[in-house]
Amino acid sequence: MKWKNLIIGLLLCLSVSAFANEPPKVMQEWKAGTVVSLSDVEAYGIDNCFVAEEISDAVFARMQGKSYKKNCTIPRNQLRYLRLLHRNDKGEILLGEIVCNVKIANDLVEIFRQLYEASYPIERMVLIDEYNADDETSMRHNNTSSFNFRTIAGSKKLSHHARGMAVDINTLYNPYYKKRKNGTVVVQPTTGKPYVNRKRDFPYKIVRGDLCYRLFLEHGFTWGGAWRDRKDYQHFEKSIN
Repeated sequence: MKWKNLIIGLLLCLSVSAFANEPPKVMQEWKAGTVVSLSDVEAYGIDNCFVAEEISDAVFARMQGKSYKKNCTIPRNQLRYLRLLHRNDKGEILLGEIVCNVKIANDLVEIFRQLYEASYPIERMVLIDEYNADDETSMRHNNTSSFNFRTIAGSKKLSHHARGMAVDINTLYNPYYKKRKNGTVVVQPTTGKPYVNRKRDFPYKIVRGDLCYRLFLEHGFTWGGAWRDRKDYQHFEKSIN
């Protein structure tokens, strides 16, 4: 009887130990936009929180007819799904996700890890497919995203986003701005008009010389906020043949 009780006790200990070492379910499920704790991250492993993966069938199904349209000319194997962490301006840790071109996947993993470790605030990071690949809606929600097979607004030319070679960050507070020759002004998103004035102080603002700006330029990206004919303060792109 004593041996039987001892064996049962050992089995219970092993079971409890295995359960304790099991990664948190919230991390395994990885639903972007979910707030997680530091202990969740530590239990899961920080290296497992910044990874680039091939596009799974489940992710591809989410993209179909949205960011990955019927006429998309970018092969699926040229894209990568990134799992990333980010902090908002409250300091909360959130699960994030991005689809981008394989050519910049490692760049983005490194950049966003450094931004996370420095507590650089990024409010939201979910696939643009959550907004039916509608840029205006995604930008109004201050969403950070990359791949979306589309043309440049007002033209027939493919955007860098169509290849997954550009990233838009904290989009509401860093809008696109252009003043046309006829005097009319274009602001995208339209709700971003208050943030065209870059002299104002507000959260999530990207400015020349800040950490986000420096990291992207160090990795060979250009910043839309430096363009002369228009300003796209949210936008970083990289040109690779």
